[in-house]
Amino acid sequence: MYRASGKGGGTAPRPVPPVVLALRRFPDPRLTGLGSGLFCTATMFALACLDALLFAGSVTVYGVLFLLVSALTAMWVRRADLVSAPVAVPIGFAVGVLPVADGSDGIGGQVTGLVTALAMHAGWLYGGTLVAGVVVTVRGIRHMTRRAARRRALAQARAGSPRTAGQQVPSAPRPRRRTA
Repeated sequence: MYRASGKGGGTAPRPVPPVVLALRRFPDPRLTGLGSGLFCTATMFALACLDALLFAGSVTVYGVLFLLVSALTAMWVRRADLVSAPVAVPIGFAVGVLPVADGSDGIGGQVTGLVTALAMHAGWLYGGTLVAGVVVTVRGIRHMTRRAARRRALAQARAGSPRTAGQQVPSAPRPRRRTA
C-alpha cells in the first residue's frame, strides 16, 4: 500500500474504523460442502458437551450457540457449495443435541430423548436453518450482481474500444470448470 501525499492533488485516504480492522483479523476459510457439514457437526457436538458440563444441558444456551454456528457455517462455505450449508446445519443440530437431550439408560432411551429434544426445540432448528438460508441467499445474490456488473463493464469496454479489421478484443479469463 502507498500513502497518498498531500502534494499532487491527491486526497488523503479515509481512516478505517476499528470495527472493520477487527473484522479483517478474523479467519476467512472457504469450506467445501462436506467440510462445512463436518465443521458444523463437530462444533455443535463439542459445544453441546461443553454446555452439558457448564450449564447442565441448557437448551437455550445450545440454541443460541447453534444460531451462531449456523451463521459461521453459511459464511465460510465456498460459493460453489452454497446450497450445502442449509442442508448441513440441521444435521449438525441433530448430532449436537445428543449430549443435551434428556434420555434414560440404553439405546432406546437415548433415541427417545433425541426425538423428544428435536421435537420440543424445533424452533431453534428452524431458526438456525433460516439464518443459514438467509446468509447463503445474500451471498449468492451479491455474487450474481458482481458477476453481472463485471459482464456489463466488459461489454462497455468492448463497445467503446476502436476495432480494426484484424484485431480481436481481449476477453476476461474464464474460470476453470471442474469435471470430476
